[in-house]
Amino acid sequence: MNATPAVTVLMPVRNATATLDACLDSIQAQSLGDFELLVVDDASTDHSRELVAARAQTDARIRLLRPPERGLVACLNGGLASARAPLIARMDADDVMDCERLALQREYLQAHPDVDVVASCVRAFPADQLQAGMSEYLRWQNACLDSDAMRDEVYIECPITHPSAMFRRTAVTTVGGYRDGDFPEDYELWLRLTEHGCRLAKIERCLLHWRQHDDSLSRRDPRYSRDAFDRLRAHYLARDPRLNSGRPLVFWGAGRRTRRRTTHITALGFTPCAWVDVDPKKIGNRILNIPVVAPGWLSGRWPRPFVLAWVASHGARENIGAALASMGYELGTDYLAVG
Repeated sequence: MNATPAVTVLMPVRNATATLDACLDSIQAQSLGDFELLVVDDASTDHSRELVAARAQTDARIRLLRPPERGLVACLNGGLASARAPLIARMDADDVMDCERLALQREYLQAHPDVDVVASCVRAFPADQLQAGMSEYLRWQNACLDSDAMRDEVYIECPITHPSAMFRRTAVTTVGGYRDGDFPEDYELWLRLTEHGCRLAKIERCLLHWRQHDDSLSRRDPRYSRDAFDRLRAHYLARDPRLNSGRPLVFWGAGRRTRRRTTHITALGFTPCAWVDVDPKKIGNRILNIPVVAPGWLSGRWPRPFVLAWVASHGARENIGAALASMGYELGTDYLAVG
């Protein structure tokens, strides 16, 4: 193995014996051979360490770390500190990567020096483990490809599946690495990188098979709950220059569920001058003493309000975007969609 490999594959592991062999097979089968696999063990109590150690005996590219601190974020930051390569490919021990993944993502970053993170499209498996909403989420995520779309749609949902990402190590360490807290660590990183002007992109090809199962952190850890995502979005929305430009603020969506989700941003001092809704039963009412108006109210207003479109139901986001575009509002400049 080279002293400075082209890519470090960074993979935390905790009790992953059921899926680890398939994952390791896919990494060792990469067409790009110039990589190191940095496996960071998070106090596994099964045979994960032994499986990795056995592979390392016959493949010098594999390194096994056992950091003193426990937890996913500690493992990720410990791995970043120990990585030898300038490019970091994230991987999870329950997923499988395409044999061309490392080569294609490295080539992309070499050809696009202005891009700091490149991900790929993903395919979830097995089909019988897909939860309600996952297919729609993947449809959106796999269509969110270029840097402009990532920047303008980053508040809808997490635009990148973490183990599909390859990033420049210096980009992540410069903004402070991974942060630990009551929020999803990957989404927080993408939001923070975006805030710092870093560019995210995606290869329009499925290079990761993303395993779905009941024991995944995204299903059982409160840091990945809907409310945790809403709090995190509000934190970064409140710091977004577009919401701090002095323009009047409008919330599109006056339903009870939407109003509940806006409480995090209003608690930070961002109160709308109007709620927009298409429901005739809501139009003309007042919510928190703020009027509910029809979409046409936005047409021709000056100064032009900045709109946060909170409606996330299937098809509604596209309809809202079309309505705003017909009135001259531009995504990213005059409005943002919020998941």
